[in-house]
Amino acid sequence: MNPEKVNTTNTSTVNCSRDGAHIVFPILYTIIFFLGIILNCLSAWIFFKIPSKSVFIVYLKNTVVADILMTLMLPFKILADSSIGPWQIKAFVCRFSAVIFYETMYINIILLGLIGVDRFLKIVKPFDRKRINNISEAKKISVAVWMVIFLISLPNMILTSQEATPQSVRKCSNLKTPLGIKWHEAVNYICTIIFWFVFISMTLFYTIISKKVYKSYINSRSNDISSRNKTRCKVFIVVAVFFLCFAPFHFLRLPYTFSQVGIITDCQLKNKLYVAKETTLWIAATNVLMDPLIYVMLCKPFRKLIPGFNSSTNSSLETHF
Repeated sequence: MNPEKVNTTNTSTVNCSRDGAHIVFPILYTIIFFLGIILNCLSAWIFFKIPSKSVFIVYLKNTVVADILMTLMLPFKILADSSIGPWQIKAFVCRFSAVIFYETMYINIILLGLIGVDRFLKIVKPFDRKRINNISEAKKISVAVWMVIFLISLPNMILTSQEATPQSVRKCSNLKTPLGIKWHEAVNYICTIIFWFVFISMTLFYTIISKKVYKSYINSRSNDISSRNKTRCKVFIVVAVFFLCFAPFHFLRLPYTFSQVGIITDCQLKNKLYVAKETTLWIAATNVLMDPLIYVMLCKPFRKLIPGFNSSTNSSLETHF
């Protein structure tokens, strides 16, 4: 499910070199890989001990699985981008690992949206227990998310079936069949719709949550600034992770697409957009490091199983988390 636009122009791209990118980004991804493996394996070990007694925990467990899969795809990207491995690695990236990487990215985006809905219901409608704690429904929704994204992604693997050579693997679009290119473009639109739907939903939900939290402070007339800051941080950690990780990449997609389809032809500008795209994609990949912050800050059973972690200081909204 690589959401990069297929390049339909070749003349200006061939002579437009991108020196340095093949060194810097593999190093940055290597950092994410090692930290991501440690944090997410630890998170998986902790969640293995936590029963799925709430909708929130169900979504968090799915998030851990998505993060681990995304992290495991990074070594292939590192080897391909740095040209350390054989050219066959690049073919594998185009056909499989890049697809899984983007697949898990959008599963994470949807799951963060679902977590946002869960936070919204628990803060705005805390007494609607039947709707909030429908665990079986949350499991069905999670399975549906994985299945739908997988079915959308599968043709991108199957239809990347052209013969791979050291020359053709330089661009993944060279390995796609004509139908594969059209499907790839369709998936781009689907992914864009997914992001913007979650983006708008999160904006609306957290605007309402902000008003709710503000009213709670006014009603309680709390003067404890430290407590207020902790509560605010907990309330907005989900939306902060979403915006910080995924918004930059998607905001840049339109101008980068222009550079890919030939609307932007200036080599210097294309290089800047490429570096910006790779930078924002790396930021999106840091989601595998940011999600554990959500587990620690919002999931009390998770905190209790962290050795030496002091969870005695809870905010006034602790019951919602």
